[in-house]
Amino acid sequence: MKGLGAYLWDADGNRYIDYHAAFAPHFLGHNDPHVTQAVSRVLQQGASLYGSGTTLLEGQLAEMICKHVPSVESVQFLNSGSEATYQAIRLSRAVTGHDHIIVIEGGYNGWHNDVSCNLMTPLEDLGPRVSPGEYAYKPISAGVPIDHQKLVHIVNFNDLDSVRYVCKKYPIAALLTEPILQNIGVVKPEPSYLSGLRNLADEFGFLLIFDEVKTGFRHAIGGYASIAKVMPDLAVFGKAVANGYPMAVIGGKRRLMDFFVHPDLSKRVLMAGPYNAHPVPTIAAISTIERLLMNDGEVYRHVETLGDQVQRGIEQIMRAAGICAVVARQGSAFCIYFMDHEPKDWHDLAEHHDFVLDTKMRKNLIEQGVYFFPLAAKQWSISAAHTKEDVQFTLEQVQQALARATN
Repeated sequence: MKGLGAYLWDADGNRYIDYHAAFAPHFLGHNDPHVTQAVSRVLQQGASLYGSGTTLLEGQLAEMICKHVPSVESVQFLNSGSEATYQAIRLSRAVTGHDHIIVIEGGYNGWHNDVSCNLMTPLEDLGPRVSPGEYAYKPISAGVPIDHQKLVHIVNFNDLDSVRYVCKKYPIAALLTEPILQNIGVVKPEPSYLSGLRNLADEFGFLLIFDEVKTGFRHAIGGYASIAKVMPDLAVFGKAVANGYPMAVIGGKRRLMDFFVHPDLSKRVLMAGPYNAHPVPTIAAISTIERLLMNDGEVYRHVETLGDQVQRGIEQIMRAAGICAVVARQGSAFCIYFMDHEPKDWHDLAEHHDFVLDTKMRKNLIEQGVYFFPLAAKQWSISAAHTKEDVQFTLEQVQQALARATN
């Protein structure tokens, strides 16, 4: 198997146009030349893992992120988004002195105990919509202690009343959310939702954490927060920041980030890991950001053009076929929902989307040389390596895949 640009090849040599992109980190495409050449130069120069103090590359990357991400004044580097959300929650507990957190039904924030829950919970297990209110912790992994589950409170996306309800019942350290739910497709915040979370965080004293592992750098160099113009207390990034290399970032207000180096050891939050800011993913991140900044944001204009092309094309195909469907899109990320409106939360999606048709279409597309992750309601990702010709071929295959799925 191999990947190059917008394409994947399987073990038998079959080529696919790739819209999965390993759950979306390959924003520039597989093995982008600018990134690959930078990694090669660093290796040839003898860069190594030192595990003893900050390196020049680490400092350079930190300066770039703090310059271009408005919500970030200080950063720490890790190896995965899960590590970053873990540290963000721990930091929030240290800062506030509280233990309880709020997470969002339908969001995915990593593998650790605090967040390993309520991703795509069947409604028969989750229960009917409640607002204001919360949902039971539904683990997606074995081994999460019951006592730990009691500290985690789940509410629906776009539901400010339920956030207020939970805050009145428990001492909340943090609310962690993707600013757009991109693990169940593309579920967007309503106009006042993110600013409402900001106001509730200020009112109740919890930290607002944006999980921008999927949205960060893909939608804007400053993260989705810069588009929404809502500043979180902390933000975590991954995936697209290093175009597929294992790199994650936690950043935020300096007064909070300074707890990682607090002079009082009883208040210091442990930040450790010899592979943090390894030279290979660090230079990959530097070169990815350089690429995103080239020609005044040419990459973003290109993927927006392709996103508009694919959205218009799919909508036309659906109308011609008499199929009830909408395309929810943010820039280069999109999802087809077989329902008559864009979903506002997991309950809305689970109640109205045709999961069977979605799955059939995805499997048909793979057989036809177009790779989407074969699980309904998962995001489709356009990269800078895709072309208009790729999109046109994709639209032709979508039309055929749907015809096969509905016959």
